[in-house]
Amino acid sequence: MTPMTSVHEDRPAVRPTHQDDIAAAGSELIGGPVGRWARLGSSRLTPVRVVALVAIGMFALGMVQKIPCYEWAWFRGTSSQYTHACYSDIPHLYLGRGFADGLVPYFDRLTGDMEFLEYPVLTGLFMQVAAWLTMPFDGSVQEREQAYWMVNALMLMICAAVIAVCVARTHRRRPWDALLVALAPALALTATINWDLLAVALTAAAMLMWSRGRSLAFGILIGLATAAKLYPVLLLGPLLVLCWRAGKYREYGAALLGASGAWLLVNLPVMAFAPEGWKKFYTFSQERAVDFGSFWLIITQRTGKPLDVEAVNTYATLLMVAVCAGIAALTLTAPRRPRFAQLAFLVVAAFVLTNKVYSPQYVLWLIPLAALARPRWRDFLIWQGGEVMYYLGIWMYLAYTTSGDKQRGLPPEGYQLAIALHLLATLYLCAVVVRDILMPERDAVRRDGSDDPSGGVLDGAEDTFVLGKAAHPPRHAVHHFEGPRVEWGATAGSGAAER
Repeated sequence: MTPMTSVHEDRPAVRPTHQDDIAAAGSELIGGPVGRWARLGSSRLTPVRVVALVAIGMFALGMVQKIPCYEWAWFRGTSSQYTHACYSDIPHLYLGRGFADGLVPYFDRLTGDMEFLEYPVLTGLFMQVAAWLTMPFDGSVQEREQAYWMVNALMLMICAAVIAVCVARTHRRRPWDALLVALAPALALTATINWDLLAVALTAAAMLMWSRGRSLAFGILIGLATAAKLYPVLLLGPLLVLCWRAGKYREYGAALLGASGAWLLVNLPVMAFAPEGWKKFYTFSQERAVDFGSFWLIITQRTGKPLDVEAVNTYATLLMVAVCAGIAALTLTAPRRPRFAQLAFLVVAAFVLTNKVYSPQYVLWLIPLAALARPRWRDFLIWQGGEVMYYLGIWMYLAYTTSGDKQRGLPPEGYQLAIALHLLATLYLCAVVVRDILMPERDAVRRDGSDDPSGGVLDGAEDTFVLGKAAHPPRHAVHHFEGPRVEWGATAGSGAAER
């Protein structure tokens, strides 16, 4: 059978203001939806450039939000950085992990409870490079901490711009979907809490490479991302099932080879010459007790009984395996092969929901994947609302536990509500993504007849293995799933039949 072809590249770019009521309403701030006679592409401000500039602007606003901490709250007591909701690990770990003293991560032993740096190797290198760039700054310890945070913030700003650009280019005809990433309030609030944006940027670049059919490059970038944070390796799971359904074994093998090789290339030198320091990240993750943001913490606080760490590790692993098995079954039985971005979002969300800890910056892992999986402003903002409430909730709870003044901050019951809001908001977004998989005519990306714009070799490919009654659409039936036809010159909201 002749392979299906993807949607024509010369078709006009999708305009969200013609498909999404929220986007149309928001566009009133800048003059309203684009008209039918507008000549797009005639300006130097292309969609990708606009998205990048917006991402940088929102990142800068997030830096402004940290000013109270930058100026004094990080350095005077504990609770002020929580009441101002501007906490960051970066200045504290500059001292606490030996960077201020010139210690080499993984090789030099630290004083105190933490013997070695508890971060993956590539993140440790990122932290060390920032420390080297901070060395020319003289002054007090506080001034050096401020300089270290600022250097890291500028490096992370580059990562944020890379993420936005990669998302804008992944779906060729939907560059404006990347505004979901650029304007995400949780990105601005959490971008400089920790170093997660490095792994997120590498993962976004990997998704772009896969969408271009460059399997080996995808694998290399996923391997590098996994060397910076553990979660990116999860994307290889749903990709395996998709390639199984489509019979793309060679491409998956190239991706797996690239990922393994890149991860080993980064990790082997440290594994060989500093094995104790290298394994600290993995032992710390296993030994870490139930912590902030997880439903396990709600259970602990509600029962008043601490949960055994080993038992939680086992239960969380089994729960994650069960959810992944469900995602695999969904992939092989869906009426139409799911899009890669949909499954990538679901598997990372499953890890977030079942894990024994949820730091507020973990939302960064999901933002680019959510924009690709479900590019609808209403659902995205509902989810972001839950994440912003959790962001405020954890700092208010920490203010309650550290200030000594029980009138300040959020008591445990209030924090449990904030955790529940985060969990429910994430589950809601997962639910609408699953609905799109089961009812592909509801998928905003496929409404114009596209198959899987981020799927690379999977885009338009025939199925070779399915379970049940699932079947691949023949080439002439690709557009049967597109739903209401979008009229490019229609008025705002005229194409918004899907809700």
